[in-house]
Parts: sequence; structure tokens; C-alpha cells
Amino acid sequence: MTHALHAAAAGLGTPRTRAVHRAIAEARRGVPVVLATRQPLIIAPVETVGAEGLRLIDLLSAGQAALLLAPARAAAVLQRSIDDSAQTVALKLARPLIDAETLKRAADPTMEQILPAFERTTPPEAAEAALALGKLARLLPAMIVATVKPGWASLPAGADLLSVPADDLQAYPLELAASLTKVAEVAVPLDTARDARLIAFRALDQGIEHMAILVGDPTAESAPLVRVHSECFTGDLLGSLRCDCGPQLQGAIARMAQEGAGAVLYLAQEGRGIGLINKLRAYTLQDHGLDTLDANRALGWDADERNFHIAAAMLEALGLPRIRLLTNNPAKVSSLSACGIEVVERVAHEFAPNGVNDQYLATKAQRFGHLLG
Repeated sequence: MTHALHAAAAGLGTPRTRAVHRAIAEARRGVPVVLATRQPLIIAPVETVGAEGLRLIDLLSAGQAALLLAPARAAAVLQRSIDDSAQTVALKLARPLIDAETLKRAADPTMEQILPAFERTTPPEAAEAALALGKLARLLPAMIVATVKPGWASLPAGADLLSVPADDLQAYPLELAASLTKVAEVAVPLDTARDARLIAFRALDQGIEHMAILVGDPTAESAPLVRVHSECFTGDLLGSLRCDCGPQLQGAIARMAQEGAGAVLYLAQEGRGIGLINKLRAYTLQDHGLDTLDANRALGWDADERNFHIAAAMLEALGLPRIRLLTNNPAKVSSLSACGIEVVERVAHEFAPNGVNDQYLATKAQRFGHLLG
């Protein structure tokens, strides 16, 4: 385990870490939480907040409320360019807060865009932590934020609200990887790999499990072939032609069977880490002319939101610290290397366009830097 993962593991299971788990659950329910920082904030995700959540923010806020967006989404709402150095953008909200449906349209570019005029304001100090909560909950990264009143916890409206430290939210992805443990292992013979085994891993949050598909005995190799594959419901399960994920998954297993050993890490990080619902939203934007990268950014996400510390923790648990990586993506090599995994070789893993995913593959090469062709 890397030094960073060791350090993160030391703090697991504390009340403050448990507060992050609870904050994620509250965000998915649309319940405001208080972000504990130098200037505490009351925050709620735009996607899930309702009339009651907005009422609580009105009651407990000490000043101007704001809509917090990623720069790309804010640029579309404001209909003007945003300084490239901006990490987050805050837009003023009138009090009482405007209705939840209008806020949702401001956050979601796939909805009808009939919006009021917004004016920029200065983002709060903990703006990035506030957006991080939305991302951890796999919601649209758009948050309502306001400075909370002093003594809020003693007020009737604030008595049941959760407080979560801003620093803990931002450290959470690393802590999650540090808590990963094996929970099940079983032989699962496959058409192309009769000796395959499936190992399930679960993190402390008890969320969706990550899987390792082992072919043969990869630990017997000095540098076994490894594929780090993010789950793709549409491609892996439904056989969607919009991507090349299904052929990449099946092709990796078949190649490892030919070599006699290997491991596929099947990460529960759909859509490069943005989640299935947001990936489907991105597809909608792609159908209107955006490419994969710009669609993700239009929703407020970075081009790639995956947590490769998860993959590194799995490899260490499997006894595979030195690998040959089956990928066309140089960023995967550098990301795993930064997590302490020795990647001795990048092995190409290319599949021909199918007539539907041609532009998708071209975007991978031209904008994501994948080595194709």
C-alpha cells in the first residue's frame, strides 16, 4: 500500500469519516447539510433539493444564497465565456429562493433552457468542497450554497442537520481506496477463459462493489497483463455500438487466456466516473452535436473523474504491484504509476470502428490522447 493510502487508512471509521457517508446519503435525498469550514456553509444539491430543502436554506442562511456551478456549465447559463482559471462559478440567487424546477434547468443542460438572468458573485472559500459532495453522490455538480447563521444547530430548523468537514469531503476518494477489502472469491468459467475467477472488493462506504476477473495465475508472472476497465452498462451488458467497451472487455479476457494469465479490474466507475445517469445525459448532449469530452464538461464534470487509487489498491491486494497495462490511454499509465504501481509496458488494445462509434474513437484519439491507429 502506498504511503498516501496508509495515511488515509489510519483515519477510517472515525465519526468525521462516517459524516461523509451520511452527507452523501443526505445529498441524494435533497436534504441540506452544513459544510464545516472557516466560514460554515449550508449546502444542497440542485438536482435533488425540493421546496422543504429550499425553505431550510432560507431560514438558516445568514446572507446571499448562490448557485454554484462548474465553469463550463456557468458559461452556458450566462451565455458568455468564463476565465479559464476559474475552478467554480457562483451565481446570485434572490431570497426567497427561486423554485426548485428553475434551479434544475440551470444545472441540467438536457432540460428545456428557459432561464432567468443570473449575475455572478464571489464563490465561497469552500466552493470546491461543496461541488465535491455533489460529485461523490453522482449528482449533477451544481449546489445551492449560503453562509449559515451562527448558532444554527440550536435553532429548531437546524437541529437535525448534519455537519461535515470540508477537508474530509475532498480527502474522501483516497480514504475510500484505502478501505478496500476482498469480500468474495469464486471460480466463474467463461467462454474464452475456463479457469477464470471473480474476486469482489468492497470499500468502507458499502457502496457498489469493484470486481477483479483473474485468468490463470497472474501472480506467477513477473509482470502480468492487466486491463483496468471501467464498467459500461450500455456497452458491456447491452452491446451498445456507441462505444468500444464491450469488445475491449471481451478482447482483454480472450487475450489473457491466450497468454495463460492476466487480470481485468472491473471498476464501478461508469462513464469515466460520472455515473450511469450522467453518462446518459452526456449521450443526449452528444446527439445534439457535442463530443464526449465537451458533453461531460457541459454537465459540469471534468473529462475524466475516475479514482485510480481504487485500481492501485486492488492490484496491491492481488499481489500485482508490477504489470503490463493493456490500454490505449497513456493517462492510465501515468495515473497508476502515480499511485505506486510499476507499469513496465503499455500494451495496445485497439478495435476497429463499427460505423456508429467512429466519431467516439476519433474523439478519444484527438482530445483524450489515446494512441489509436
